[in-house]
Amino acid sequence: MRIGIDARLVYYSQAGIGQYILNFVRWLAQIDGANEYVLLQSRKDSTTIIKQHNFRRVPLWTPPHHRLEQHSLPAEIARLGLDLLHSPDFIPPFRAGCRTVITVHDLAFLLYPHFLTKESARYYSQIDQAVRRADHIIADSKSTRQDILRMLGVPPAKVSVVYLAANPLYRPISLAQSRRWVEEKFDLRGDFILFVSTIEPRKNLPTLLRAYRQLLDAYKLDVGLALVGGEGWLHDEIPSLVEKLRLKERVRFLGRVPDDDLLHLYNAAGVLAHPAFYEGFGLPPLEAMACGTPVIVSRASSLPEVVGDAGLLIEPEDVDAWAAALHRVFSDDALRGELSQKALARSSYFSWERTARQILDIYQQVLQSP
Repeated sequence: MRIGIDARLVYYSQAGIGQYILNFVRWLAQIDGANEYVLLQSRKDSTTIIKQHNFRRVPLWTPPHHRLEQHSLPAEIARLGLDLLHSPDFIPPFRAGCRTVITVHDLAFLLYPHFLTKESARYYSQIDQAVRRADHIIADSKSTRQDILRMLGVPPAKVSVVYLAANPLYRPISLAQSRRWVEEKFDLRGDFILFVSTIEPRKNLPTLLRAYRQLLDAYKLDVGLALVGGEGWLHDEIPSLVEKLRLKERVRFLGRVPDDDLLHLYNAAGVLAHPAFYEGFGLPPLEAMACGTPVIVSRASSLPEVVGDAGLLIEPEDVDAWAAALHRVFSDDALRGELSQKALARSSYFSWERTARQILDIYQQVLQSP
């Protein structure tokens, strides 16, 4: 069978959905030499994602999320003779001329519509039509699947859960090596709390900042706080809150960092704190766990599902509980060691090979269905 995979977004971003595409496609190439795959890439993208006899790249003129996408994209793919098209970025072409599978990573745009740009609101407003027209829907977690069933009224049999995995780059390395790296690169010394995510309201950074202030004042712990991630919507309140809480000299804003730097930050950190209100999956906690770093996450959406009993789960807005949990991890060596071992064991459950095999099974089921 001839399967098309929409990989246009990879040119614009190799994080997030771009990383998802790259990882599952690379593993599909390792496990499936029989089916023919057509990778639909941006015409601006000169890279060949997979060099293999059953994979070929087709450059497309239509940019992802373009307002004319539903008109131009079907015209471009009509000549390809696809049996199935997988759209990993939520919205498929509605006149694809073949079976379609979509991946819905989360429904944050429905839960937090006030954080969308006008263009994003236009694009994601197509989600109802997307889930109706798709032959099958992949969700990143059981939590996201439940959101799809509850909020979009999709029949349960039409939605399958396929978990993500951490990049294999993320692994344990020596504490001495990682601390030397982050000291030289970021001037970070000693114990620190790590936060990794886009800085936007649903990531609930104010709770972590208030808990950190309490950790310093009530528990007298001398640890740092490093924030990794780009600036999202309504991020302006965060520097103001840092100033108000008298944390300007202690909180480090590192912005987006390369994967190699993030590997060392995960390993050097005393704990990863992830207080988000909502996640479709939550890769940063899993990446930290793959490095053996203890994690504290919100008891919200998909995070308990991903972390299991390998981390501490805290109500998202309970500042006192977050401060106490941070204190426990830094003051109790036995707990820290236990969480580290559990993190490594839990993270091994997730793999991109398993993800790719489950996606391939879905392709086959869709093509074999009447």
